[in-house]
Amino acid sequence: MNRNELIEIHAALREEYKKEWDRVLSFGELTSDRWEKAKHLGFGEKTSIYDSSLVYGDVKVGNNSWIGPFTILDGSGGLSIGSFCSISTGVQIYTHDSVKWALSGGQAPCDKAPVNIGNNCYVGPNTIISKGVTIGDLCVIGANTLINKDVPDNSIVFGTPGKIVGKVIKNEKNEITFQYNKNAQE
Repeated sequence: MNRNELIEIHAALREEYKKEWDRVLSFGELTSDRWEKAKHLGFGEKTSIYDSSLVYGDVKVGNNSWIGPFTILDGSGGLSIGSFCSISTGVQIYTHDSVKWALSGGQAPCDKAPVNIGNNCYVGPNTIISKGVTIGDLCVIGANTLINKDVPDNSIVFGTPGKIVGKVIKNEKNEITFQYNKNAQE
């Protein structure tokens, strides 16, 4: 197969994907199956992960979750993501850091601690989650947020560092509303 044939295949795939999903992706994303990659990694049923995502170490993901493009899932200290989670584009989740190792000239080991993300969570684009953090169920983490401490269930968190600015409320009919702290909107 020559270069021109590959270009034609890419154009045809791009057009087909645009019609079906109303988006245009890179050649690598067009030719890989996000659900198959998730299955290969041992993730839950109906979970998908983009080919551009980096996954290493012990990473567990529940059912029906979506891992967006250009994410980093560092499971070197253990990473667990629940079911029905949306991990947006560019999210970086770290379960280790090399601060003490670097400062000690390699004498101290890297620090490791697990990260746990509950069920039914949304993590906005370009968020960074530090080692040792637990995010509860039914949480919303805003774009560009730094999560460096635990987040309780039903929390809405924004900022760097992340601060709780509200609460997710789910009623018996499964309807979702957001209640923001009074001073969070100022």
